[in-house]
Amino acid sequence: MRLTLIKPTIGRPDHSLYVDEARMEPLNLGVLAALTPPDVEVAMWDDRCEPIPYHLPTDLVAITVETYTARRSYEIADEYRRRGVPVVMGGFQPTFAPQECLQHADAIFVGDAETGWADLVEEARWGALKPIHHGEPGRPQTGVLTRRDLFEGKGYLPVSLMQFTRGCRFVCDFCAVTKYFDRKHHIRAIDETLAEIEAQNRRLLFFVDDNIASDRAALKELCRALIPLKINWVSQASLDVTADGELMRLMADSGCLGHIMGFESINRASVREARKAPNLGKFDRYATQIAILRDHGFQTWAAFTLGYDHDTVDGVRATLDFALENRFTFAAFNILMPYPGTPLYDRLAAEGRHLYDGKWWLHPEYRFNAASFVPARMTPDELTEACFEARRAFNSIPSLLWRFSDLKTNLRTLARARAFWRFTPVFRREVFKKHGMRFGHFGHR
Repeated sequence: MRLTLIKPTIGRPDHSLYVDEARMEPLNLGVLAALTPPDVEVAMWDDRCEPIPYHLPTDLVAITVETYTARRSYEIADEYRRRGVPVVMGGFQPTFAPQECLQHADAIFVGDAETGWADLVEEARWGALKPIHHGEPGRPQTGVLTRRDLFEGKGYLPVSLMQFTRGCRFVCDFCAVTKYFDRKHHIRAIDETLAEIEAQNRRLLFFVDDNIASDRAALKELCRALIPLKINWVSQASLDVTADGELMRLMADSGCLGHIMGFESINRASVREARKAPNLGKFDRYATQIAILRDHGFQTWAAFTLGYDHDTVDGVRATLDFALENRFTFAAFNILMPYPGTPLYDRLAAEGRHLYDGKWWLHPEYRFNAASFVPARMTPDELTEACFEARRAFNSIPSLLWRFSDLKTNLRTLARARAFWRFTPVFRREVFKKHGMRFGHFGHR
């Protein structure tokens, strides 16, 4: 039996191959490959950097589908099914929009595919695929090491993706992670995590955990185990981690360079609207937390979400000023996006504020990084333009040099300086390449 795994791109602007320079290893597909019975021949194609060879024979196609890649995923699935190849979809979109996905797939996986993946492959082997499979999220990669041989030669950024935990204990209004994992936090065994680190060759790791600091005791145990390995690592963490001095020291000692951190807003009313609990303590515009991060040398990727009911165009500009003043290594000025299955999506639907018929991810007129709903205190176009202007200013050459020259973070060590120049220019280019991109790709045959 032959299995084809596919990572779709967001879209392609001119019917030609769009190459995403900032692409990282599709960890989930490497895990599925490891869970596949050994007598199955596995191939993986990454739509972000290479044409999909529809003509090559295969017996089953598995596509990982996010909301942003849904339109393109459906195009790929339809082409394979036109050729008589069964298609299975998994990921966030099949979990939150199952009936939509079933219009383009022979089977979908709702929830975590790990526990039932081998059974699904056997069904496909005997031509007896059930249309809907359910998997309960659980401990990551029990007894399984990612098949990284599938990533070779595809030009991914030089960082190995890992996972130590899944889920998050917080209940943010806009976040699909909470519903997907039902507020549960699942932790991988330390020995298996270390075995995976030692089985790969890189010294820079990205733990793709939703919030690696959701269980501080577990993170402390991981950090103590990482110290002798002499590696560098980054992850995603909530700002409340700064309240634990011991953990901050352990992260620094274990080689942590920094985290993606959800600041979301510098407006307390917007933070409250987002129900971002870890940001609602002593609200001094994050001065205390940022000072602690800088004291430990952490390079922060600050993630802002803009477009809440209390936000204005002037507020977006103030957010840009805040990011520049604090010299974040990188900052993302994201427009608030109503993902299906989230409380935000349901609230906007009840208020009649969705644009694009409520399914922006499928609408032919929607463009990447555009507002998909009507904000309360500005127009959709004003929100879109203000966020783009923030991205443009933050990613200007003078801004890049100003941020790099920070002695407490980017110039603190040679490893940090190298990381800044290896990754920041790539992310900068992708900001402009993707802005306004049309979802999907037409005429792909």
